[in-house]
Amino acid sequence: MENIKEYDAIVIGAGHAGCEAALACARTGLNTLITTLNLDGIGFLPCNPSIGGTAKGHLVFEIDALGGEMGHVADQATLHRRMLNGAKGPAVHSLRVQVDKVKYHEIMKSTLENQPNLTILQAEVSKIITKSGKLWGIQTGMGEKFKAKTVIVCTGVYLCSRTLTGNYIRNSGPNGFTNATKLTASLRKLGLKILRFKTGTPMRVDKRTINFDALEVQKGEEGLPPFSKNTRRIPKNIANCYMGYTNERTHEIIRANLKYSPLYQGVIKGVGPRYCPSIEDKIVRFADKNRHQFFLEPEAMSTNEIYVQGLSSSLPYHSQLDFIHSIKGMENAHLMRYAYAIEYDCIDSTDLEPTLQYKRLKGLFFAGQVNGTSGYEEAAAQGILAGINASLYVRNKKPLILKRNDAYIGVLVDDLVTKGTNEPYRMMTSRAEYRLLLRQDNADSRLTRLGYQADLVTRKNYLKLLKKEKDIKKGEQILNKILSPNEELQKFLLEHNENAIKTGISVRSLLKRSNIDIFNFNDKFHLFDEFNNEVLQQLNIIAKYEGYIAIQQEQIANQQQNENILIPQGINYSALKGLRIEAQQKLQKIQPLTLAQASRISGVSPADISILTIYLKKNKLKGDSNDK
Repeated sequence: MENIKEYDAIVIGAGHAGCEAALACARTGLNTLITTLNLDGIGFLPCNPSIGGTAKGHLVFEIDALGGEMGHVADQATLHRRMLNGAKGPAVHSLRVQVDKVKYHEIMKSTLENQPNLTILQAEVSKIITKSGKLWGIQTGMGEKFKAKTVIVCTGVYLCSRTLTGNYIRNSGPNGFTNATKLTASLRKLGLKILRFKTGTPMRVDKRTINFDALEVQKGEEGLPPFSKNTRRIPKNIANCYMGYTNERTHEIIRANLKYSPLYQGVIKGVGPRYCPSIEDKIVRFADKNRHQFFLEPEAMSTNEIYVQGLSSSLPYHSQLDFIHSIKGMENAHLMRYAYAIEYDCIDSTDLEPTLQYKRLKGLFFAGQVNGTSGYEEAAAQGILAGINASLYVRNKKPLILKRNDAYIGVLVDDLVTKGTNEPYRMMTSRAEYRLLLRQDNADSRLTRLGYQADLVTRKNYLKLLKKEKDIKKGEQILNKILSPNEELQKFLLEHNENAIKTGISVRSLLKRSNIDIFNFNDKFHLFDEFNNEVLQQLNIIAKYEGYIAIQQEQIANQQQNENILIPQGINYSALKGLRIEAQQKLQKIQPLTLAQASRISGVSPADISILTIYLKKNKLKGDSNDK
């Protein structure tokens, strides 16, 4: 007789989404199983060996604020750190960390292996099992079955994937790992629409064959904050990165070899990422440019492999050799791994609820690149949200739905489930309309309380938040202190190229001046000595940006009216008179939860929203406040 093991939760896939989902379930008390095609693929970074970057850094801070692990592991595996957009306002400051990919994998694998309530299994999942229309569990390729109350699919780019380098096509996942060939059919049977996407990765070069003297060195920045509240010591820079450029000769070689590219031969059917094109794509799309940047980034301290960011390609090996050798500093470069494109199956994310649960089968969640996104950070962000909601589902608790004004994660998920994506989705700061409020530095203030309520954030980190909020409130009182125009203050203003004052001025008003901030002010007057740098930073932003912050808060308040108008599920939109056919079809498919979400659906016009509003009022379906 078959002995079937039962779990509270099963996570399929142990990439960045799967790791966060499994840890979230296990840490909130669920007996959890995580399956992976290869144990060596746990937390693996098959493409760029970095965490963070523009908008992506925001996601990592938010993952940590909710109780996730990515930032903590990245801090421990750090090689090189920079704050992108540092010369701009705090809304777009984005921490980017070059990590040791070997160490990152080892730390994440060890974290999973030693996590209570979590079991790891190397196996290919071939089927999602349902019984009587309800989720039952999974079956592996070997025929082994496991029963579960919830299942989270985090299969990344492994579903029916194949890699392409010129005419050399291999049925595999990234880095030569085994792919998953059976699960797609099971997902189709469950009613999910399957899409075909494509991405790629550059070549890896032996660092001993690079002339670094011909390239521009990029040193890391010291004193930057860690990603995680659990990191005790600020990570150090222990390696350099380098920048170089392609040239006209490089472009000539690539143009002459386009006929060998599977992308331009029509061999690749998947849709590629708009914001991370291959070098052959760049040459064709930006024909007026005579050079393109690339970056040389170390993969790990234990290897000579250097990642060549910016030169992703699917050209054949001989073409890659020719064009890389045409670049200054790379004339004698030895390619240890050739670049390749990868095609894979993913789902139509509009089949999901804002909780990342599949609309047609309760208990089945999806997270990561299987939802049509690109990037480790986007995957991990979905993973922690899916893991939290799967845990809340099993424990019969209210789900966590992050709105667009709550977090970048809220923007990401809302875009996916409301608008969908016809190409690999990448998070950018421009996607967040309330980005001044969704900063890296206040991720804990926005999300840690929610993570604590979900039983994922530790009490220690929750108390840290309460202490920080108390200090900020106390500091705001000092901001209101009036300073007299005495000789000491006038001298300070003169030293910082600011006009003298004739009457008293508040500290808050003084800090609004361009050449004065809370740090140089406190160095002189010591009014904020009791607070740490984190609190000082918040007080500085409050003083300098309070007008802009007030405007965004007003915008949110206005939008909140529609967020609070709940739309019951099951409305037959095709029967609503006055709605355009496109709006009927889109509303019927998405089944928005609120009027605000309905207004964000592509193809639904303001006129359609007016008709829907009238319908809701007539039928007295206006809901109560949609609080989290």
